[in-house]
Amino acid sequence: MKLTVPMTITAADSEARTISGRIVAFNEPANASTGKVIFAKGSIQPKNVFLNLEHDSTRRIGKTLKMELDGERAINASFKIAKTTAGSDAIEEAMSGLRDGFSIELAVDSYEMQKDGTMKVLAGELTAVALVTEPAIRTARVSDVAANENENSETDTASEETNPTIKEERVEKSTVEEAPVTETAEAPQEEVKASRPVAYTTPRSPIVDKVTYLQHSLRASVMRDEDSRQYVMAADNSTSTAPGMVPTFQSREVINPLANADRGMIDALSRESLIATGMTFELPKVTGVPSVSNVDELAAVTETNLSATYLSVPVKSFKGRSISSVELIDRSDPSYLTALLQNLEFAYAKVTDEFATGTIVAAGAQTGAHANTATGFLDYGAEAASSVYTNSLGFAQNLVVSPGQWSNLMAYNVDGRPIYTAGQPQNAGGSVSAQSLRGSVAPGLNLYVSRSIGNAGATTSVGSNSMVVINPNAWTWYESSRFQLRTNILSDGSVDILYYGYAAIAPKIPLGAVWNQV
Repeated sequence: MKLTVPMTITAADSEARTISGRIVAFNEPANASTGKVIFAKGSIQPKNVFLNLEHDSTRRIGKTLKMELDGERAINASFKIAKTTAGSDAIEEAMSGLRDGFSIELAVDSYEMQKDGTMKVLAGELTAVALVTEPAIRTARVSDVAANENENSETDTASEETNPTIKEERVEKSTVEEAPVTETAEAPQEEVKASRPVAYTTPRSPIVDKVTYLQHSLRASVMRDEDSRQYVMAADNSTSTAPGMVPTFQSREVINPLANADRGMIDALSRESLIATGMTFELPKVTGVPSVSNVDELAAVTETNLSATYLSVPVKSFKGRSISSVELIDRSDPSYLTALLQNLEFAYAKVTDEFATGTIVAAGAQTGAHANTATGFLDYGAEAASSVYTNSLGFAQNLVVSPGQWSNLMAYNVDGRPIYTAGQPQNAGGSVSAQSLRGSVAPGLNLYVSRSIGNAGATTSVGSNSMVVINPNAWTWYESSRFQLRTNILSDGSVDILYYGYAAIAPKIPLGAVWNQV
């Protein structure tokens, strides 16, 4: 258990860079990080430790020069303060009474709980001492603060290594004005060990309802009970009673679970840049080929010709629009305009992928019905790959599936062993991962996942577990750059933003795509 107990500083002078005083008072009640605590005689032994600022182990300002028992009453200590800015500031604050308290950090090894809820420490190890602003034990005070800025670094080093006797000027109790008693609770600074009891991060307060609150309010006001006053203050002062003093931080991170830029169907196609002009373009397409045959010597050769036509491809425009006030665009943080343009981009990706899917559904081939099982999937893949090659004279390379079918692929197994996520390559039918929309599946197809399959937003929709095998050279996606058109509306100071682009899909060989609609 980690325990922190504050003490108090009372006096100072300016001769050497040291701070001295009482750090532990035995058999005297105090408030610690666990609540009420009392240290039994001999429960703590002197030990050389660091002196930190406010229990922050990263802000060390000094080391132990001397630490000794004061009979059976207390432990007194002297600390050498480092020649750093923080060390010099700490000396000045101690001499001025601005930071005039000691607080120990203790690893508790043994303790017992008394009837009134006080923890009595029987054994513990001192781990650090801190210089703090708000001490709690009345009799444990710093007796001397000395500062000498002219000491060189060699003298400081020697003093720390040899532990010389420091100059102490004890302050008579009659000449020291005792600081007001303030009880504090400081959170534990280290992880508790599993074998130790769990430490509380706040003092245990007996105020648990309206009755106990009233009891301690009366004791604090009528009997001047300091403990009750602290309990009442802790109960009164919270984030609920002073919400105006607790600001709400707003992160600049924008959460968007509604859209992204994935275009699984378009990614599975071949890609080309769109021509610069016109709303239609044409691709020459062979419709007949000359023949070659086995002809005997000097025999006549039959004449055959190449025939071709044009495939006409329409260019489509895709547009989105938003009107925003100039105040919203200029004064928003995070930037509303940035989020707007990003989500227009997401919407553009969604509608274009749906357009491509609908076109391929309408013009592609359809296999026979295959069951939604691992065996049915293999049957479909083999049949579709053969059909693609037969009709397009090109190989099937890609498989595009819906999110529902993606889930099915990850679940396909033999005796509980996943087919497409096997750990041994020789046993793997492919690779499908919940962390990627790309993978590979039997019979040697690249996997793509498209949200547009099974989405009613597609021009022509298919079932939620559908998929398509594609020869990417049989279908090509043409696309221009995306454009923005901004118009300032002077009448009301708003800004009209148009986001748009042009695209086309060419069914060069429509039967180069074969669907399984489930």
